[in-house]
Amino acid sequence: MESSRVWYGRELLALAKEDPTIVALDADLSRSTMSTFIEQELPRQFFEIGIAEQNMVGIAAGLALNGMKPFVNSFAVFLTGRAYDQIRQVIAYPALNVKLVGSSAGLSDFGDGATHQSIEDISLMRTLPNMAVISPADHVQTKAITNYLARFQGPAYLRISRADTEQIFPDDYRFVLGKVDLLLQGDDLAIISTGTLTATALKAARRMEAQGIKAAVINVSTIKPLDKNDLLKSIGGNRRVITIEEHSIYGGLGSTVAEILIQEKAGYHLKIMGIRDLFGQSGESHQELLNHYQLTEEDLITAATALLSD
Repeated sequence: MESSRVWYGRELLALAKEDPTIVALDADLSRSTMSTFIEQELPRQFFEIGIAEQNMVGIAAGLALNGMKPFVNSFAVFLTGRAYDQIRQVIAYPALNVKLVGSSAGLSDFGDGATHQSIEDISLMRTLPNMAVISPADHVQTKAITNYLARFQGPAYLRISRADTEQIFPDDYRFVLGKVDLLLQGDDLAIISTGTLTATALKAARRMEAQGIKAAVINVSTIKPLDKNDLLKSIGGNRRVITIEEHSIYGGLGSTVAEILIQEKAGYHLKIMGIRDLFGQSGESHQELLNHYQLTEEDLITAATALLSD
């Protein structure tokens, strides 16, 4: 088990050592977002803005206009919510080269409750024109995406969990924007996942295989822009599809997939698993909250079995 946020911080530091135009900005959370690695080793490439996300986004815009490559860091709930107006007006609208990194996404900040848990951020960011939205599944993918974003020209939102994740991808994994990852083949149904719940999807699929149910598992790290043809190719002949995400059922991965499938007129049966129009709450652990919101292996198996019986 590895923490994606630590791998993000280390990779950003390595990139910043090679490229002095890469700078990190933080809102008094550097030891949580892991921009602290740059803060400690490259202080001239680090800006501590304090608890002022709106101002931080504006400063990042100014830096980008002067040829810098800002990575803006805060908890996902504060960055996307508190600074939404500034992100819309001064980052997305002029399509500036600013990377927004929302840390402690989903329910992963389990102890701090609803005020700190971001379950609407994908929805907010994916509706913005020009904005890429990316949600890695493990630490290897997080590192590869961070490397990619340092070279990517334009605004992007990177969603990072606070929770430790199991390694899914090989060490030499290369990220391609828009492409999906077909992790398991299966012709009974397709499970489409993003972020930390991709590991859950893989475990559930392997358990179902032992019961004679063959489920394809597709990881979608690029919520936007998502390659429609690549997704449909990975779904293949499956007409029963489940999406699972650590996000509201409104506006996230499930909505994205539904928008694609409904245009195909191919008789898909879609089940969207996520947080059902509720705020988060405090818990003793991340897993406790996943249990409460029915986002576990068992819940996924139950949903798949029900879908197959329709």
